[in-house]
Amino acid sequence: MEFNIFQVIAICLLPVTFAITVHEAAHAYAARYFGDLTAYAQGRVSLNPLRHIDPIGTVALPLTMLAVTKLFGGGFVFGWAKPVPVNFNNLRSPRRDMLWVAAAGPGANLLMAIFWVLVVKLAYFEFTGVLSLPMALMGAVGVVTNVSLMVINLLPLPPLDGGRIVISLLPRKQAMQFARIEPYGFFIIIALMLLHIDDERLLSYIIAPLFTLAIRLVSAPFGVSDVDLNTFIHILSR
Repeated sequence: MEFNIFQVIAICLLPVTFAITVHEAAHAYAARYFGDLTAYAQGRVSLNPLRHIDPIGTVALPLTMLAVTKLFGGGFVFGWAKPVPVNFNNLRSPRRDMLWVAAAGPGANLLMAIFWVLVVKLAYFEFTGVLSLPMALMGAVGVVTNVSLMVINLLPLPPLDGGRIVISLLPRKQAMQFARIEPYGFFIIIALMLLHIDDERLLSYIIAPLFTLAIRLVSAPFGVSDVDLNTFIHILSR
């Protein structure tokens, strides 16, 4: 069964949008819980995707990359939501609470990945019907997207969440020195995306083993293998 570009977009839109926007909402909820009301004052403490969508990063770029991948093969899907504003000085214990605010985004992606694994399990392996395959494909996209965002954001590089976590754990002097990397963080990420090792993007070379491990840890307990997920993604992209 082949899917046209509009069907692919329809299947991918929900899991990709929520993977990106709920990640940011989780940061906002955590920041409010630990004492910073900056995001709350801007209406960002919400699961409504419309409050977090960036027209370019959440809509235009991912859809364009999906279309390119479907039409020409290969490639990957990348996107972002509007960053949640957090004033770490407002947190009750800034160094300690920074860890939990930073970890909330990847934690939300982990929970969503588990949810989508269950969708795959129920849709394709437990029930049969005309919607079984589309739902399984949607679930596979949800698992892959959320695990990808979780792994990338946990890289120990500020301003990624992993970098914030490292800063919160380091002694104060080392934390201040490490934090100086932040203005250059996105340039480092772009460089990792552009540079290649053995015809593979350096960023992919770094995260691929972590991604595979995370996929297996998330899916295996529910009787879904990484091979199953790869098969569904292949069906959708061919």
